[in-house]
Amino acid sequence: MSKTTGWRARAIALMTETGGPWGNRGGGGSGGGGSGGNGPKNPWSLPPGGGRPGGGGPSPMDEITRRLRNQFGGGGGGTPWPMIRLAGAAILGLWIMFTSVHAIAPQERGVVTFFGAYSRTLNSGIGLTLPAPIETVAKMNVAEIRTINVPAGDGVENFVLTGDQNIVDLDYSVRWSIADPELFQFQLAEPEGTIKEVAESAMRAAVSRVDLNGAIGARRGQIEADVENRMRSVLGAYRSGVRIEGVAIKRADPPSPVMDAFKDVTAAQQEAQSMLNQANTYSQQVTQRALGEAQAFDKVYAQYKLSPVVTRRRMYYETMEQVLGKLDKTIVENSNNVTYLPLPPTARRVTEPPAPAAQGER
Repeated sequence: MSKTTGWRARAIALMTETGGPWGNRGGGGSGGGGSGGNGPKNPWSLPPGGGRPGGGGPSPMDEITRRLRNQFGGGGGGTPWPMIRLAGAAILGLWIMFTSVHAIAPQERGVVTFFGAYSRTLNSGIGLTLPAPIETVAKMNVAEIRTINVPAGDGVENFVLTGDQNIVDLDYSVRWSIADPELFQFQLAEPEGTIKEVAESAMRAAVSRVDLNGAIGARRGQIEADVENRMRSVLGAYRSGVRIEGVAIKRADPPSPVMDAFKDVTAAQQEAQSMLNQANTYSQQVTQRALGEAQAFDKVYAQYKLSPVVTRRRMYYETMEQVLGKLDKTIVENSNNVTYLPLPPTARRVTEPPAPAAQGER
């Protein structure tokens, strides 16, 4: 092995010194392979000027390199590659910084996904993730109270059937917020649409249990509570991540074609209720008066039992005073005095104005 290696080294040195089997790479030898000789050309020798063998100009690789340099601004002197590398590093650093550092507000939560799959949830503060698109963050405001109006626009009728087979036009609103950001992000494709449909279904079920008068008046609070409980149950079964804050009925009226007749009926009912209240008030007054007279009689009876004679005399005097106080009367003490007795009917006849003559009398 050592002999073979030695012979190979000697052969390479000989070719280098003599220019290969074609002789010296110098100029004028008779047997050399120089440019002025007549012998065969040396394939190991370079052409003058360092160009391609045969003097055909620069190689294709040199031409591509030159064009790239001209295109990126390095035409005449110096290579532009350090600047390109620096700019690329700066852009990469900015991309990593803006997609890896996340500021989460106190009312927000950040849902982190790893290549589209749920990874974790970031609380308020500064959160760190892998750069996008490896990990992405969706920020959600969990403190905001959102509102859905049914129907969505003003002047749109929303007819609901009541339990007594009547129709009522209802406008109501649903207030909701995000309870679980993870479930809200992945469970519902259209959260607001789902909440609206659940609200309409719950409202129709609740109104179907009451009559028209209850739906437009007395039982509206009960209907709102019933709808709220139904929505919480259904959305909880969906694992929607939504919290129902409340339901409010803004308007409950009969359909517009029968509005006038319904107003007349309502006015008559209110008048009947008013008269009933007046009758109840009068009944209470009479009852209280009777109770007061009974209590006074009880007090008189208690005094009568203590001294019956005196009490009878006092009651006699009070009764005569009430009876004779409104009459014309004369009191005669004894028979020795001459008393002037006026005639009350005659006095009245004189003091009263004459009656007007009849229309036929002259």
